[in-house]
Amino acid sequence: MDKLRNIAIIAHVDHGKTTLVDEMLKQSGIYRENQEIVERVMDSNDLERERGITIMAKNTAVRYGDTKINIVDTPGHADFGGEVERILKMVNGVILLVDAAEGPMPQTRFVLSRALEMGHRVIVVVNKIDRPDQRIHEVVDEILELLMDLNATDEQLDSPMLFCSGRNGTASYSPDVVGTDLKPLFETILEYIPEPECDETAPFQMLVSNIDYNEYVGRIAVGRIERGTIRQNEEIELCNWHDPDAPSIKAKAVSLYQFEGLGREAVTEASAGNIIAMSGIGDVTIGDTICARGHAEPLPFVKIGAPTMEMTFSVNDSPFAGKEGKFVTSRQISDRLHRETLKDVSLRVTDVENSTDSFNVAGRGEMSLSILIETMRREGYEFQVSPPRVLYKEIDGKTCEPIERVVVDVPSEYMGSVMEKLGQRKGEFVEMTPVGNRMKLEFLVPSRGLFGYRNEFLTDTKGEGILASVFERYEPYKGDIARRTTGSLIAHETGEAVAYGIWNAQERGAMFITPGTKVYGGMVVGVTNKSDDVPVNVCRTKHLTNTRASGSDEALRLVPARKLSLEQCLEFLADDELLEVTPENLRIRKSILDHSLRMKAVMKNR
Repeated sequence: MDKLRNIAIIAHVDHGKTTLVDEMLKQSGIYRENQEIVERVMDSNDLERERGITIMAKNTAVRYGDTKINIVDTPGHADFGGEVERILKMVNGVILLVDAAEGPMPQTRFVLSRALEMGHRVIVVVNKIDRPDQRIHEVVDEILELLMDLNATDEQLDSPMLFCSGRNGTASYSPDVVGTDLKPLFETILEYIPEPECDETAPFQMLVSNIDYNEYVGRIAVGRIERGTIRQNEEIELCNWHDPDAPSIKAKAVSLYQFEGLGREAVTEASAGNIIAMSGIGDVTIGDTICARGHAEPLPFVKIGAPTMEMTFSVNDSPFAGKEGKFVTSRQISDRLHRETLKDVSLRVTDVENSTDSFNVAGRGEMSLSILIETMRREGYEFQVSPPRVLYKEIDGKTCEPIERVVVDVPSEYMGSVMEKLGQRKGEFVEMTPVGNRMKLEFLVPSRGLFGYRNEFLTDTKGEGILASVFERYEPYKGDIARRTTGSLIAHETGEAVAYGIWNAQERGAMFITPGTKVYGGMVVGVTNKSDDVPVNVCRTKHLTNTRASGSDEALRLVPARKLSLEQCLEFLADDELLEVTPENLRIRKSILDHSLRMKAVMKNR
């Protein structure tokens, strides 16, 4: 049998994990000579490739000599933190990847602390050493400080350290030497990461650490075999550590796969230590233990973190409903949302009371929910969503809310405005570290205090700031936080926007639309600096007169419209607004479209 190593690559978002795996695949000879090489091949869905982020953990395997190295590429985003905790159950060691310029970031800290708690061995890789703004030696000190901070053992503090350029596919043992290939990395993995210790003769047992989904075979369980051997079509049963009294579910291992390079290879049997995928179990979920029939012994498992944020998805009821989407009914939207929960276990979908066409969708953060919205939109769904809201928790009779650890890296001159803004949002200042001519600030901020702040942050730091956050804990409610201070410009009537109407409206604020955009009464067409909403008539045409004075018909100067991305739309939404999502457009609208009814509702709430 081949020798085995199981490793996970952990890092903060954008520190180059996926690019490094690309190079490891190339240098282990996984591609045929004439095969086209794809950049960032592990990010398999379009959204991951566009945004340059990894959303779902991926498995791959490379061969180095006579050793098979199973590699799990984990997400760096805090919203997908639930993925990371489970992945660490499958491996015996981790590669900690740190950007040579940015140094350790909040997500690095979060994932590393989990890996150290589990007693995993760590190989530290300082990546992107070819960056012009690299500060390798300071970053090495920061990593050691982080390890000490997280109470690493003496052995973990003596972790081997390598210096890589993932993009160039080079690694070296010294920061002052540029390597020629990734051989030092492969050698270190073989020497330092232990082989899985397993008993192949005991009854089969495997913890499900991840779920894949396929239209044809349903749910596919992915995990590492803890002990024993499994053969195709063998009888198995399912049990769960957190639900010991539930009867175990009987099933059959219909097909088995192991990971080879970029694909899966069907196998007839697999033994302890291997990471495999198995289909044939309908209701399998992450955290279940699959055992040999008659030997139901569940393995302990970290419960998946509860969602911290919720949005309401509902059927589109705007005047333009049903014109652009393929799937528009409540049944279609409900089926699609429930199908997503088969893949994403940190997602919860519940029906809204007294409503047949609205669903509450709870997830681990704005990012994970916005990716779900974008994915559905591309599939042809049309629906509307409410502003995100946090989920409170009762702890010891007190209402508690989710708090996030926020790390901000900004040029020194913008430090003041960031501290002031986060202070207004009930942020608690933790520490400050100078990094060259920039400052690294750390805060503990309520999740709801970050709604709508990222845009403002980019404006305040002239686009030069980096902001990252990770869920920390629940704390007692911090009191009211002032939301958006600006009002909306609202279209007064239905029709097509014209240049003259926009020209008249733009003195009231910044516009989101251009001439020719179809609008309806109650749709938000711009933003005004006043705190109250302002109705505008963007469909108004110029009255013709019989005078022809020179200069009276000069070209109207229109300020370029502000194009909002999906995340920016979600951040912009006020409590009485909704976002209409269709495959072709994103439209912000008031939940009550009729002006007089809306005014009555406002007066009633005052």
